[in-house]
Order: sequence, then structure tokens, then C-alpha cells
Amino acid sequence: MKTYYSSAGWEVEVTERSQALAATVVGAVVGGVAGYMFFTERGRVLRRQIEPALDDLAFELGRFRTTVAKAMGIATDGWRVLSETLSDSDSQVRYSQPHQTNPF
Repeated sequence: MKTYYSSAGWEVEVTERSQALAATVVGAVVGGVAGYMFFTERGRVLRRQIEPALDDLAFELGRFRTTVAKAMGIATDGWRVLSETLSDSDSQVRYSQPHQTNPF
């Protein structure tokens, strides 16, 4: 028996029997949905209607991934430039008494 805490802070005991029951229920629901989608005419029609929306979603997710990759590249370049700038300013020679020579 395992003890978990719910989001409300309650202590919940999970037994192997309850895990098996939950797995059975989830499997039955998934099997029922799959059977409906593949073996009924209305399920096939629904699948054909959902397919273009899923294609659009996959395309948009790909574009989002590309956008995030570009933003990460820009941020990385920005940090690199900032690091180089800060390290260059630290390595410059500093004089205790700055002086200027008169060219005239």
C-alpha cells in the first residue's frame, strides 16, 4: 500500500487493487473510444473531420517550435555579447592617476 497526498492535502492510500481497477477503467474507456472511432460509420466521419484540425495543430506546433528556437538563439547571442562586453571591460588597463598629454 502506498500513501499519497492529494492537492487538498488529504492523505490517500492507494492499494494494488485500486490501481488495477483504475487501469481497467482507463483501458475500457480507451478501447471504447477506439472501437467507436474505427468500427462505426459515425466514428469514421468524425475521424475525417478531426484529421485536418490535427494537421493544422501539428503545423502550428512546428512553427511555434521554430519561433522558440529562434528566440533562444537570440537570447544566447545576447548573453554572449553581454559576457564578452563585461569581460573586456574588466581586462582593460586602469591607471591610478589618469593623465592626458598636450599635443600642442
